[in-house]
Amino acid sequence: NASKSRIKDTDFAKETTQMTKSQILSQASSSILAQAKQAPNSALSLLG
Repeated sequence: NASKSRIKDTDFAKETTQMTKSQILSQASSSILAQAKQAPNSALSLLG
């Protein structure tokens, strides 16, 4: 049935978009955390 196929395609596209969004947010969070861990070292190097 063509309409069922379209619904499945739409669901797949929606889920793929959601997964990509989640991956981007996860990578951004990891990057922010890494930068936050480096901030104290940067401050110390400015003082030293």
